Amino acid sequence: MAIHQITSFNGYYPNQQQNRDKYLKPGVILTSALGVGTALAVIAKKQGFSLSPSAIKKTPVKDWAVFRLYDKKHPDKKTIELEEKEIISLAAASVAGGLTGGAIFDDKKHFKSKLRESVNQILGNVLVPVACVGGASRLYKANKEKILAVMPQLNGTGKFAKNFNKIIKVIPGSVATIVSLGIGILAGNKVSNFINEKMFHKKVERNIKGTDFAPHVDDLGMAVSLMADKSKGASFIQRIVPLFLCVLGIEVGTHRDR
Repeated sequence: MAIHQITSFNGYYPNQQQNRDKYLKPGVILTSALGVGTALAVIAKKQGFSLSPSAIKKTPVKDWAVFRLYDKKHPDKKTIELEEKEIISLAAASVAGGLTGGAIFDDKKHFKSKLRESVNQILGNVLVPVACVGGASRLYKANKEKILAVMPQLNGTGKFAKNFNKIIKVIPGSVATIVSLGIGILAGNKVSNFINEKMFHKKVERNIKGTDFAPHVDDLGMAVSLMADKSKGASFIQRIVPLFLCVLGIEVGTHRDR
């Protein structure tokens, strides 16, 4: 009689482990999205939007809080404003959702590594970079008139002169945002690695990845806001910020030490 030996893997038999791996990412995507969606609903409520199902049903889809864009023809129509505190709330909700999903759908032995990754995401990809960009934005706005006064301008009313002058005026704010964002991402990465080493007593050298830039779509929104205080482009970017912030929770929930 042949005896077949089945070896367990990570406390689970191979098929069981494969099932856990199969449902991990979809489960974490769901819990991260639920976290962000809940936080966004709270923000919308605080900013005066109704969450009543009957009121939402009567409102055209394009005028729902999550879709409404700024319209210069109707400047009195409010739109959701996502500034620093709202971005931080959405990011925290995404990480909490991802961490919850990771705890539910993954082996508990990976939970500590997910906690470390949550520190990386919140500090390295949100708090430090957003603080840097927000500080640069406020500093620029306080000195905007003085800065623009020294920028070269072409005389004349022709199309070329108008476009040139318009482009020149947005350069200082754009440069300030890009530079402060770069500094924030680099500094945030260093800070999160340091905190992880002190909290979890494990030296972490985590390099910056492409997905680290996903949460900074909100900073692009700040850049557009510097160019034009109110615009359809700026409000569109702010509408898609919550989608990009879901990446934080997904990174946390699916993270495993290698």
